[in-house]
Amino acid sequence: MTASSGDAGAGIRADAHISPTRLRHALGRFASGVTVVTTSTGDHGDPDAHGMTANSFTSVSLHPPLVLVSVATEAVTHQRIAESGRYGISILSGDQKPLSEHFAGGAQRPELVRFVWRQELPMLAGALVHLMCTVRQAHLAGDHTVYIGEVDGLWSGPGSPLVNYRKQFHTLDVLCQDGSPGPARRGGLLSNGKTGRSTHG
Repeated sequence: MTASSGDAGAGIRADAHISPTRLRHALGRFASGVTVVTTSTGDHGDPDAHGMTANSFTSVSLHPPLVLVSVATEAVTHQRIAESGRYGISILSGDQKPLSEHFAGGAQRPELVRFVWRQELPMLAGALVHLMCTVRQAHLAGDHTVYIGEVDGLWSGPGSPLVNYRKQFHTLDVLCQDGSPGPARRGGLLSNGKTGRSTHG
């Protein structure tokens, strides 16, 4: 592939000083899926759930199955993951915007929070994907810690994902191969949940 030497980048402004605000604004133009990262603490018979909304999530390796999530060191969930050594990833569906805002510390909708508990690890009911992870490495990087987790369990279902672009949430409509809309998401292994105590952040 060749690149032209025209003025294709004329509208892009260079910033000599990269402030946190300008960097956050620039990176907001990278569209991504939305996840809620969860973990649990407390007694095995009566655990407490903790969670936070995150889009700093990505796959790392297929063999072994590794993913990572980057968590701010000041976040409550940061310490909870460090204590438990485990975390869950719930990839949100297009109709779970209220939950993403709830776990981001925005409008609180505790009546909507329902968990599917997998080996005492909470996952959000109705999500597209559940990943159950054990922390294998933790790397301090600036004001965040990168938690690399090995995927111990995986559950997935059909549906359209929630997408974050420039701090706005959107639904990405997914079509089947024959051009028809994706199947409606009713019931199933990822939808049957129960309420429980939870904190966010």
